[in-house]
Amino acid sequence: MNKIHHPSSNSAHTFFIPVMGTGFTIDSPLMIARYGISSTISLVDDTFIEQMRRFHCEQVGEPYKEISRDQDDHRARRITAYLNLIDRLVEKGTDELRASTFEPGSEITRYFELLPDCPLKSSYVQMLGTSDPGEMAHKQEALRRQVLPGSIDVNIMTKLDRNYFKNGQALPREFSDALAALRGYANSTLSSSVVFSAGLNPHLYSYAADFKDFMPDEAGSLKKQIVLKVSDYRSAVVQGKFLAKRGLWVSEYRIESGLNCGGHAFPSKGNLMGPILEEFKQKNEELIGQTHKLYSTALSLRGLSPTPDPHEVRFRVSGGIGTAEEHAFLLNFYGISKVGWGTPFLLVPEVTNVDDEHIEKLINATDDDVCLSASSPLNVPFWNLMTSASEEARRKRISEGRPGSPCPKGHAKIFNTEFTPRPDCIASRSYISKKLPHMGEEGLTEEQFKWIKENVLNKSCICHDLSGGATVKTGIDPEATPSICCGPAIVNFSKIATLEEMAGHIYGRLSLLTSADRPHMFIRELSLNLDYLRGEMEKFSLGVMNTAPKYFREFKDNLAAGIEYYGKLAEQFVEGKRTHFLDDLTKQKEVLEKMIAGMAREPGLNAVG
Repeated sequence: MNKIHHPSSNSAHTFFIPVMGTGFTIDSPLMIARYGISSTISLVDDTFIEQMRRFHCEQVGEPYKEISRDQDDHRARRITAYLNLIDRLVEKGTDELRASTFEPGSEITRYFELLPDCPLKSSYVQMLGTSDPGEMAHKQEALRRQVLPGSIDVNIMTKLDRNYFKNGQALPREFSDALAALRGYANSTLSSSVVFSAGLNPHLYSYAADFKDFMPDEAGSLKKQIVLKVSDYRSAVVQGKFLAKRGLWVSEYRIESGLNCGGHAFPSKGNLMGPILEEFKQKNEELIGQTHKLYSTALSLRGLSPTPDPHEVRFRVSGGIGTAEEHAFLLNFYGISKVGWGTPFLLVPEVTNVDDEHIEKLINATDDDVCLSASSPLNVPFWNLMTSASEEARRKRISEGRPGSPCPKGHAKIFNTEFTPRPDCIASRSYISKKLPHMGEEGLTEEQFKWIKENVLNKSCICHDLSGGATVKTGIDPEATPSICCGPAIVNFSKIATLEEMAGHIYGRLSLLTSADRPHMFIRELSLNLDYLRGEMEKFSLGVMNTAPKYFREFKDNLAAGIEYYGKLAEQFVEGKRTHFLDDLTKQKEVLEKMIAGMAREPGLNAVG
């Protein structure tokens, strides 16, 4: 059978699984792509990727030939080899599913039973109600032709872009972590999307134009597409135009909550999800038109035929969604094409990689266990399960008088040159052993010293430990100490679920929520922003941040504007939900007002209130 390409827009499903850590979704496409569900693979850790390639080759009986670190361009080649393996196995699994029999429990039956209410699901139901054998066979063949796999997308965290040296000399820029990862993906057989997350990387974005798969073919199609993960409309405009000027089209803007998410959080000065989505809703045609004009000009300069009409552009959202009602509202009110569900899938073992011990910890997690921490060596807030083996190991090293990680992989050696000519990882033992003695020379007050010391010691080796759930589960490294980067939404789910159950929860066929009192996703994000602002005010008062008062003014003004927007948005909710939403909104508004009053009493911030 001819290979069927699987761009992100193929599937009838209205949810996708975003990247989670380095290991939680590393092989999720093998589990779910054949059912038409898209997921995303992290390309951070090529050592781990090579281990997973060996594991899956052994599982399916394919020959494995190691790509060792001493081979030229090993990082890109490892990534290409792994993605090609996943592509082959997904294609094989999809062909087998397509050829299976329509009977209870079969793969093709599962494919259609998982679908939401949609025209394809209706065709399936009509087939089941057909009594004439010949007509039924005809309808079954028509259904088989509509079986399409989910997209095998990849994620590159743009800030993780370490440079490499050989024999004391810096290697060319294209051998940096991010550019090598992009090359590995670009050279693969996949027809899917690369997700750029964490902001604009000029070298990386420009480098994408070197690969033909990102350029339109003779039919005007893009074999490989670019997705931007953004936190607001302005970021989408800036990055979209930057890429368009280089002949690169953004096929999807993936809007993620700045704080109500898993893993790294990127606070956006109090800009809330609802108003952000409203701006995209109102201005999406303007964004597409502006970028298409720049894109067409750039293609002409490259000697390529400009496209008369823009390519497809998708708008998707993720971050803290927890109910079928929220899912449907995002689709219908804001015109979102698909919604990302991440954290809840950590409790679906057939989809993601979490070892048994940490599944149990996730089931029992409380709000106190899931923290927006200072764990990341990127100095970016990071959602972390504080009961994880990684955190236990970090605390043990501190108690034994040897804080810091041995830094086995070094992907976060990207920006700190405080004590070394080349960047060091601030979670490493080499850095912390220098930083702690040096703090006595920094003229800190007792309170500042205590806060900064705690911040230094909080750093974890996440670029290695985030693969631990997978390496323990597969037996690759039974002694690994997994880090778990679940979002705060995990406390709303407290049992292991099957794929059918989680899909049923998303589509409103059943509920997996622990409690019906869970706040609406918009209210939860608002409360997280208030908590974050409170923490920023405490740091300002302590003198450990140099933020100007303008920052706090913008933050509180954006929150106030968001609260006003939500007050009007509540008119879209059904009566019972509306009352509960407005009651919660009023409580959060009162919290903000008290904080503004506190700013008025704080030296240096009194002009803000």
